[in-house]
Amino acid sequence: MTHTFTPLFTLLGSLAMAASAALGKPNVIVIMADDLGYGDLSCYGATTFKTPHIDKLAAGGQRFTSGYCSASTCTPTRYSLLTGTYAFRKKGTGIAPPNGHLIIDQDTFTLPDLMKKAGYKTAVVGKWHLGLGEKGKGPDWNGELKPGPREIGFDHHFLLPTTNDRVPQVYVTESKVLNLDPKDPLWVGRKKPSPDHPTGITHRDSLKMDWSHGHNATIHNGISRIGFYTGGHKARFRDEDLADKWVEQSVAWIEQNKDEPFFLFYASHDLHVPRIPHERFQGVTPHGFRADSIVQLDWTVGEIMKTLDRLNLTENTLVVFCSDNGPVMDDGYKDGALEKVGTHKAAGPYKGGKYSVYEGGTRTPFITYWKGKIPAGTSGKMVCTVDLAASLAALTGTSLPKEACKDSMDVSPALLGKDDAKGRSHLIQQDNGGRGKFGFRKGNWKLTHHSGGQARNTVVEKNLTNNKVPTFQLYDLSKDPGEKKNVIKANPKVAAELQTELESLVKAGRSRAE
Repeated sequence: MTHTFTPLFTLLGSLAMAASAALGKPNVIVIMADDLGYGDLSCYGATTFKTPHIDKLAAGGQRFTSGYCSASTCTPTRYSLLTGTYAFRKKGTGIAPPNGHLIIDQDTFTLPDLMKKAGYKTAVVGKWHLGLGEKGKGPDWNGELKPGPREIGFDHHFLLPTTNDRVPQVYVTESKVLNLDPKDPLWVGRKKPSPDHPTGITHRDSLKMDWSHGHNATIHNGISRIGFYTGGHKARFRDEDLADKWVEQSVAWIEQNKDEPFFLFYASHDLHVPRIPHERFQGVTPHGFRADSIVQLDWTVGEIMKTLDRLNLTENTLVVFCSDNGPVMDDGYKDGALEKVGTHKAAGPYKGGKYSVYEGGTRTPFITYWKGKIPAGTSGKMVCTVDLAASLAALTGTSLPKEACKDSMDVSPALLGKDDAKGRSHLIQQDNGGRGKFGFRKGNWKLTHHSGGQARNTVVEKNLTNNKVPTFQLYDLSKDPGEKKNVIKANPKVAAELQTELESLVKAGRSRAE
């Protein structure tokens, strides 16, 4: 007689997936803030303004104190969220340019692919910034913008195609620019289209928000941007209306899909420059438009939650709130963020922010809320946005292909607030390009690697600067969460072990077990 034995780890994995699936298939909404730091919410320590709607999620769910995004800039974090793979593993995943092509290969198994496989309707509303169109061609702004979100698993999309300090200021839906008049075609380019084209340099006196560095090309709505564009005037939006439009579109899509499982990726833009909140939010905080935009973000979360309540969906919806990277003050515009910062600490107790591999660059607010299913509490478990793919696979009882989501770990028990849950044991943090600048956290140890000996945005409350630092630094986060004391000389063995493990994980091409 021949006996077939099932490996223990396979059996346990199957049991875990079955147990998670027994909870049912909840709707899933991932709300990703933009440039929101660890200390930017009142539930994470902000004292000079309030964020009551997000605070309510934190009070009723799991508020993570070691919740991370995978990179300290927007494009690589979004890439990792949707692919379950660290962005540094693929070239060309740094901040996407205005005419950039889709950086996620169409044959990649993505998070929305996973959710469709699990029987969900899928949508993304808000900031995209992952490129559109084919490699070598880029976006066809006057035709079909393919490949794009549809080609990587989203049934519906309503997007800001790049990021709002880059051109063009138009919405993209159903793979086309919304309200585009064919008699006024849209052109986007890297060079000035004509000698008399108005820019933030030639027409600086006309700007309603002045630039501080770099953002001085095409002017729209009194604000100069990165890149050049002409035409498409009927399609252009007003910056102040972005948040309202995201809410309007999200609410409409939720209403249309309320009777079947849905997955919504809501990608906010509020805090990203140029920070122009709607007029009703301007001046509501003592810190200028940056903090005013945080209050606006909080309002958008409240509107989404009110919609779930109204449609009786709250008890069957898992909400994940996170950020794409840490904070920055002056990121190219003179909007008073630095001058009005006062006592506010955007990164909380942590060092660094956007563009940095210190904790402030990637340790951000991270909240999970599912009424009646997730207990209220604060969790110190380490979780990351790159983990959502594997975690949602387990939660919905859906298998991941072996070659997919190479760095996504199943931390669903931690996300659900289970008492015996474990978070991930280690995490690689990257800056924008992720080539030679890494943070590597394992347990309470943190190793930083700065090739070239340069670190950017190490002190958020000052202008962006490059500071000289040792190539390798070691910190004990249990004693020094602010990464103030480099203890590498006192712990050479620990540093060597972490360095070897980091190099091995980078070279291996994956960290999720096959």
